[in-house]
Amino acid sequence: MKRETKLNSEQQQEQTAQHQSQQKPVTEFATMEEMLRFDTAQTPVPTGIAERLQRSSADCPKPSRSWWQRLFERY
Repeated sequence: MKRETKLNSEQQQEQTAQHQSQQKPVTEFATMEEMLRFDTAQTPVPTGIAERLQRSSADCPKPSRSWWQRLFERY
């Protein structure tokens, strides 16, 4: 025998309000890039990966400066 609980309309509204208050607000993005940047800011990088990335990028040469940066550097 199943036991069914019947909720009156006030209890149903109360449960719905509690459920909606627990949900995170919806965020809309204009572009896919904006969504990826938001997600990147929310996602922590594991320490092992961060350390390996730091070590591997330490050997990379610095990018060369653009022509206009070199031009204005003289003045």
